[in-house]
Amino acid sequence: MLERLARLRKLERRLAERVRIVLWSADGKTSVEQARALGVDEQRVNRWRRRFAGEATRLEAASRAETSDEELEAVLLEVMADEERSGVPPKFSAEQLTQIIALACKAPKDLGIPVTHWTPKELAIEAVRQGIVPSISQRHIARFLEELDLKPHRSQYWLNSKAKVDDPVRHAAQEKEICELYAKAPALHEQGVHVTSADEKTGIQALERAAPTLPMRPGQVERREYEYIRHGTQCLIASFDVATGTVIAPTI
Repeated sequence: MLERLARLRKLERRLAERVRIVLWSADGKTSVEQARALGVDEQRVNRWRRRFAGEATRLEAASRAETSDEELEAVLLEVMADEERSGVPPKFSAEQLTQIIALACKAPKDLGIPVTHWTPKELAIEAVRQGIVPSISQRHIARFLEELDLKPHRSQYWLNSKAKVDDPVRHAAQEKEICELYAKAPALHEQGVHVTSADEKTGIQALERAAPTLPMRPGQVERREYEYIRHGTQCLIASFDVATGTVIAPTI
């Protein structure tokens, strides 16, 4: 189970490090060797070796034959987790955090705020103005957004299908036809029939810097000219063979 956890890419770095310490210890590596390989203090390695050894009775009971893999994994992760710290209590309640999240998911213009996207500073000001919290720093807001993977400064284009709304039956038939054609693409390719998919990227600005970029030098970063010369826009049209993924005749 530990070896399986060690192969998981989604495992947090600190947990992956602790799993590695246990596995290396089982292989006979000393704390000094492990600390050098991990680039950490030897005391950290010793601490997690002792922590794991101290849970031997619990782990032995959890590894009985009738214990499922999911239950054993949960016990291992609990053993590897940080111990609870007594520190100061949370400054903000769950209700306050929920209201801040709800606020971040609203459009600023709907609240009469003259900005297109939220910044941590604007969110902090509005949270106080609405009485959600008496005070909060923009750094605190930024940390909440990062922990919840909320990115109010980013956006992407989205195209709503009119056919899906206006005529769902017709839209479903079109979807079925396209999906079936894509599914048949490999077999058609063997018969010399090529199914291609084409798309375009429009409005690509052709910009030229008004002056050359100056390279970095000691004590100074690379400097790029702020002003640019417009040369209109370009449109990229690309097609690819659905069966092979080969790009066909890209056109600008």
